[in-house]
Amino acid sequence: MISLEDAKAAVVEEFSMFDEWLDKYEYLIDLGKKLEMFPVEHKTDDKLIKGCQSRVWLDVEVQDGKLLFTADSDAIITKGIISLLISVYSGRSAEEIAGDNFDFVEQIGLRENLSPTRANGLASMIDTIKRLAAENVR
Repeated sequence: MISLEDAKAAVVEEFSMFDEWLDKYEYLIDLGKKLEMFPVEHKTDDKLIKGCQSRVWLDVEVQDGKLLFTADSDAIITKGIISLLISVYSGRSAEEIAGDNFDFVEQIGLRENLSPTRANGLASMIDTIKRLAAENVR
């Protein structure tokens, strides 16, 4: 697995290939379509991310000291956003995730190019990933 910094740099590079935000949204939609199937039985209230306008479920499993995230959303752009986040952070240690600043989100301009409600949802997704990581720090 590549380092966290390299994974974030790769996302920044991927997004820099697109000149227009419409193309970046299409890329996010494609990421969401590629998201691993989320079991219906995991779509429970305790896995819902609070603060998102659309419904976003996030589950975490700890294996060999690494956090493995799975997620789903009922909104296509939001599904792409959570897919982007878990593609960077899934498979990493709780300490590594909890200590990260998620700066690539600002570098790609994601927050500033979302509607206020989606930007709030993004903040909630990041907060939830950080909280889950902090809960699993040893």
